[in-house]
Amino acid sequence: MAARVVLVDPAGRVLLFRGFDPARPGATWWFTVGGGVEPGEDLRAAALREAREETGLDLAELRGPVWRRLANFSFDGRRYEAEEWFFTATATGPVDTSGFTELEARTVVEHRWWSAAELRATSEVFYPARLPELLDGLPDHPDGPPLLLDDREPAP
Repeated sequence: MAARVVLVDPAGRVLLFRGFDPARPGATWWFTVGGGVEPGEDLRAAALREAREETGLDLAELRGPVWRRLANFSFDGRRYEAEEWFFTATATGPVDTSGFTELEARTVVEHRWWSAAELRATSEVFYPARLPELLDGLPDHPDGPPLLLDDREPAP
């Protein structure tokens, strides 16, 4: 299980990281802040911890979960079936990636802020694939039941 954060800046842009699978270093994709839930940790605590570790930000307000995504993917030669729960928050400071794990430091190439329009126009790969549409709909379901994204959406 994973907790992810759709971190949006005051301009409405979402923070994404670009990374790669060590087993396939030539293929990169963009993804949201977040990662695995540790034993005994609840989803909200995991989302806050992951955001702090990956961005250096202590989030004042975390909304959701707003989406739930099921994905099948390979990473570093292993197959995963992931259940990802997405929260949303507003960024209030610069991003600091010095808290990355060793694996993140090796496999995350860069980060940047994307508008929904930029995501629609790019040929870059990003996950979840419906992110531009979902960003447009954030105000419509900030604290209701999570929207189930495409069941078993393919991931890298």
